[in-house]
Amino acid sequence: MNKLELISALKTKADISKSEAAKVVQIFFDSMAGTMSDGERVEIRGLCSFFVKEYKSYTGRNPKTGEKVTIKPKKLPFFKAGKELKERVDQ
Repeated sequence: MNKLELISALKTKADISKSEAAKVVQIFFDSMAGTMSDGERVEIRGLCSFFVKEYKSYTGRNPKTGEKVTIKPKKLPFFKAGKELKERVDQ
């Protein structure tokens, strides 16, 4: 399911206009992204959680040249499925 399909499903189930559904979905995504960019965790009970992992700087290698390269510290978003979602998918 992509964003447009999500908007369409929300429009149908909530009986609202497509523009209202798009606004709701955008607010939801913006809120999640904003919370995660602040370093906080987003948890949707029974479904999943999203969190940010921080990585320290380290030395890596360029695969083409073998040259040592310093990798800068970074933060990456992660997704963890909830128990109910895992059980539902595994049926």
